[in-house]
This record gives sequence, structure tokens and C-alpha cells, in this order.
Amino acid sequence: MSGLESLYQELILDHSKRPHGKGLGSEEAAADAAGQGGRVATSFQRNPICGDEITLRVRLSDDGTTVDEVAWDGAGCSISQASASMLVALIEEDERMPRAEASALIEGFREALRSRGEIALDEEVFGDAAALSGVSKFTARVKCAMLAWVAFEDAVARA
Repeated sequence: MSGLESLYQELILDHSKRPHGKGLGSEEAAADAAGQGGRVATSFQRNPICGDEITLRVRLSDDGTTVDEVAWDGAGCSISQASASMLVALIEEDERMPRAEASALIEGFREALRSRGEIALDEEVFGDAAALSGVSKFTARVKCAMLAWVAFEDAVARA
């Protein structure tokens, strides 16, 4: 294993053990999120192949042009949990990410993961999520890494 692969593996394990944005809280927390203004939507996604599950909640601005908050909860393998954590960390970097930018990130992530190792995720664009580039070589694991991103895409569309 190369030094970069080892670093990426460590990053994935770190995110799965200490995830960003994990915890939806109670129904009251969901009501509070909705009460903060903006458009709130939740998406539940499941990977039937390995049993990974995620519920992701997104809050957009009142006019729907920016992603203001993302939170999630779920269970599954370290790749699915790390991917959700990395997605939230990436969104939190901007504090208020333009919706169009979020859509472009999802598309770029999807394209790279479906490339079977031909396209690597750019670390400057995808941050820690670039560590998931190697997953694209293992088709059975692509759905694990994509789960949170699909939930995010669905929640944004619903909000």
C-alpha cells in the first residue's frame, strides 16, 4: 500500500469513528430546524446490498438558493459513514453553500465514483472526500460511498 493510500484509509477510518454532522436529534429538533426559517427536507436511503442506511436532513435558505445546514444519522460500513461525514464537512466549509455548487459537487462525485478508477476526486474541490477516489475501483462499494450523496441530492430536491 502506498503512502497516499494509507493516508486515505486512515482518513476514512477517522471520519467513520468521529463523524461530522451526525445526529438528527428528536422530532423537536426537526421542528426547530424548520422554525429557523428556510426550506427543510429529509431523505431516507438504504443500500439493500449491504444494509447501510442513512437519514439526511437539509435546510435551504428561504429562497432555496443556498444550503444552510445538513445533518444526518445512520448505520453501516465505515465507507458509508465516512462518506456522510465528509459530505457534511465539505458543506460546512462554505457555511452557506450555493445550491448550484452543491449540485455540481454531487455530479462530480458521482462521475468519479462511476469511473472505475479513471477519474480521481480533486482534493481542492472535494476536501477529505477525495480519499474515497479508490472506492471507484470496487463496484460493490460505490453504493456505500454514494448513499449520503444520493440522500443529500434527494433532500435538496424536496426542500
